[in-house]
Amino acid sequence: MFDESDQRFLKTFSWVQVGLIGFAVLILLLAWGIHRHEFSTEPSTARQSAVQDRLAPVAGVYSGDTGRAAAQAAAEKAAAASADKVAFDGSTDGEMIYSQVCAACHDTGAAGAPVSEPGAWDEQLEKGYDTLLTHAIEGFNAMPARGGRADLNDEQVAAALDYIIDKVE
Repeated sequence: MFDESDQRFLKTFSWVQVGLIGFAVLILLLAWGIHRHEFSTEPSTARQSAVQDRLAPVAGVYSGDTGRAAAQAAAEKAAAASADKVAFDGSTDGEMIYSQVCAACHDTGAAGAPVSEPGAWDEQLEKGYDTLLTHAIEGFNAMPARGGRADLNDEQVAAALDYIIDKVE
């Protein structure tokens, strides 16, 4: 049925297959041994910290009533964590605070914010200064509390509001 050359070929081919399987098993055992050796120890605290930093959320997305409550809770938590830190070294320069914090939305009208132009704030001004200040401090609609800067104190928010009112009247 098979001649001598066919039998020699089959025998050689079988030994090559056995050799390749043995080589694959050897590589697998070597890889398993290296893996056990390299990853058997606990990762360093620096490595764990770096992993946690990479996995931490960059920002939160808040919408609706539930989102507003979550945003306020996050702002309160951030305010408590940074109670000793005051933005801009405590400066009450309303123009500077406006340009650094408020202008991004109130110069462009982002998220429905009233633009800082004469006449654009008439409806808001009718509510009264105290209401506007409360909205600026606590947040209102899409505007986060303190314009998203938990490190602003009440005097700084009031200074920025005074600057806006002077600008729009």
